[in-house]
Amino acid sequence: MKALDSLLISGRELLPIVEGGKGVSISNGLSAGAFAAAGCVGTFSGVNADSFDDLGRVIRQVYHGKTRRERYEELIAYGIQGGIAQARKAHETSNGSGRLHMNVLWEAAATPRILHGVLEGAKGLIHGVTCGAGMPYKLVEIASEYGVYCYPIVSSARAFRALWKRAYHKYRELLGGVVYEDPWLAGGHNGLSNSEDPEKPETPFPRVRELRQEMSGYGLDATPIFMAGGVWYLKDWVDWIGNPELGPIAFQFGTRPVVTQESPVSDQWKKKLLTLKPGDVALHRFSPTGFYSSAVHNKFLEELMERSDRQVAYARAPAGDLAEPLAIGARGRQIYLTPDDKARADGWIDAGFTEAMKTPDSTLIFVSPDKSVEIRTDQQSCMGCLSQCRFSNWAENEAGTTGKLADPRSFCIQKTLQDIAHDGDVDLNLLFAGHNAYKFAGDPFYGNGFVPTVGQLVDRLLTGD
Repeated sequence: MKALDSLLISGRELLPIVEGGKGVSISNGLSAGAFAAAGCVGTFSGVNADSFDDLGRVIRQVYHGKTRRERYEELIAYGIQGGIAQARKAHETSNGSGRLHMNVLWEAAATPRILHGVLEGAKGLIHGVTCGAGMPYKLVEIASEYGVYCYPIVSSARAFRALWKRAYHKYRELLGGVVYEDPWLAGGHNGLSNSEDPEKPETPFPRVRELRQEMSGYGLDATPIFMAGGVWYLKDWVDWIGNPELGPIAFQFGTRPVVTQESPVSDQWKKKLLTLKPGDVALHRFSPTGFYSSAVHNKFLEELMERSDRQVAYARAPAGDLAEPLAIGARGRQIYLTPDDKARADGWIDAGFTEAMKTPDSTLIFVSPDKSVEIRTDQQSCMGCLSQCRFSNWAENEAGTTGKLADPRSFCIQKTLQDIAHDGDVDLNLLFAGHNAYKFAGDPFYGNGFVPTVGQLVDRLLTGD
């Protein structure tokens, strides 16, 4: 294994090993502090982070507001309190070593407000902010008020070019690095563009080389690139280490740190990851963000797939082939389907999927009465956790809506991620993971269910394995 040279990251020479920032309490102050204590970069999630009561117990995020706007304000308050709490925990755990970064998602709710609140309340404890899920043009301007380095997450040189020309060129000294996240291999939400085929993954080397060439054109030859998504064994990346075509490279690990003793996830979650097989992680587009995302194929995803499969186009009045009447809803209103779809709909209704729910695309899906109640309840309980949400039609604007029909083919992402982060069933909730998660099962390091400390994991990574 080729030796890893230290890199200057957020003002300090460190091992070029970075903990990926996983949202909603999956990377927290304890895990981030442990990575920093090992001389690396620790990253805690600033998205709906947990805060604690006087006895150190997690304060569950329960909402009391009667309107979405009221619950949205509660969510922001929870986010600021939790971010500050996790920054303090990370600082305490790090013993002053390494560097501590906070990860935020630009398309999450009120990200600018939460950033200001956390960076103000935890001054001097956070050294960098990583940010993806959108184009964080304003991130560097906010970070500049607190002297904090920025690490935008991109999946192409073109995306970085847009960020640089619009905003980052004004704050060159605060660009600590650029995170290249492989949109086909990373866990969670992925940056696939409309021009990229989710079924045709591209190798990362030429894409990262193109990113470096773009950065070099702006005099950023010494600015590190963090390779994220698909990074598992460093021995697989020896051609990248010290490669003059790529310049300084750090390696970001998202999924592997979930199976550590400091990781806050449940034991059943860790055990689930240790048993995955190739193909068990699926790329899907059910997320209310509208982005592709990668998650473990489980009953939660299967139900969403089946829900969308029970879908037909309809018209309010007979039109061409849409001429077969079907009565739906409590009032028995008639809509019109093609003859084939009418036969399919009758079959679904006979099987117990009696509730027809309209989508924004002039289609209907058929679900059970219980699932219909669950969907409508979740939509009505929306707390505005995203800047805009296709599931509930919430949006951060004066009207508080996208202006589109809420989409019952999606789900409340806040509900499921909070549940799984706090001991919820790993088969009945969204379980994000990178596509290489199956490697846990074949790695002797994790034999007999071994769960390492972060320090042991870092030592293992440095061997190449």
